[in-house]
Amino acid sequence: MHKLAEGFSVSATVLFVGSIMVAGVLLHPDVAQAKTGEEIFQSGCNACHTIGGGRLVGPDLLGVSERRTEEWLVKFVQHSQAMVEAGDPVAVGLFEEHNKVTMPDQALTKAEVLAVMEYAKTPHVIGAAQPDEPVALTEEDIVLGQDLFEGSVRLSNGGPACNSCHDVTNDAVIGGGILAKELTSVFSRLGGPGVRAILGSPPFPVMQEAYKDEPLTELEVKALVGFLEQADSEQSLHQPRDYGIGLFTSGVVGSGILLAFYSLLWRRRKRSSVNQSIYDRQVKST
Repeated sequence: MHKLAEGFSVSATVLFVGSIMVAGVLLHPDVAQAKTGEEIFQSGCNACHTIGGGRLVGPDLLGVSERRTEEWLVKFVQHSQAMVEAGDPVAVGLFEEHNKVTMPDQALTKAEVLAVMEYAKTPHVIGAAQPDEPVALTEEDIVLGQDLFEGSVRLSNGGPACNSCHDVTNDAVIGGGILAKELTSVFSRLGGPGVRAILGSPPFPVMQEAYKDEPLTELEVKALVGFLEQADSEQSLHQPRDYGIGLFTSGVVGSGILLAFYSLLWRRRKRSSVNQSIYDRQVKST
């Protein structure tokens, strides 16, 4: 009986504590909301923002709901680029203050945005910005970053090379794509921590999709950051490549080769009418 009573007492205690926890969540829905906000923040926002850790790529979000209205925050998170283009003074100010880096529009509902804002009320440092200290790099690291950028060395997990979408002014790298921002001065604009954060956890939808199942390794991030830092510091020594003359020359040479080949084939052409040959045979036979 004594053991039975003890077991009942333990069970009752567990049920009592559990009831208190459930009641706490029900009485304080902001707890559950903040938990949802934490999940959203950690899945993407932390690449550009901190909560109490200082500026990263974008502003520190600690207490942001006290500085901006709920309506403005939801609109900005969902349509920041449109607000900048429309001339919203606060949006334009943030755009200018953060090196004209446009925040990508986020596919979040109003409830999800407010959940992140609730989480941003947390009064302790979350995702602290890394100090912008130089990372020890070797020449091999920078060369690897250059090769990874242009795709002459494949990324370990099979993701696309950077120059599929980006270009950089560097004589040692072949021209890249124009689907995304030119990266020659990205290190000056975002700093080392910002570039590392974006490469390690891409906040942009296209990058997220491209590297969703094929993330960069720490070594690859380090090498790419080293290459971009060098490209930024040495950009005055490099000139954008002009492929026009080379393409024109290649076209002329290629056309000449094709014309020569066709002329050889043309020499074996039939030089008289087929009907003429038949007519001549008929004349001879008569």
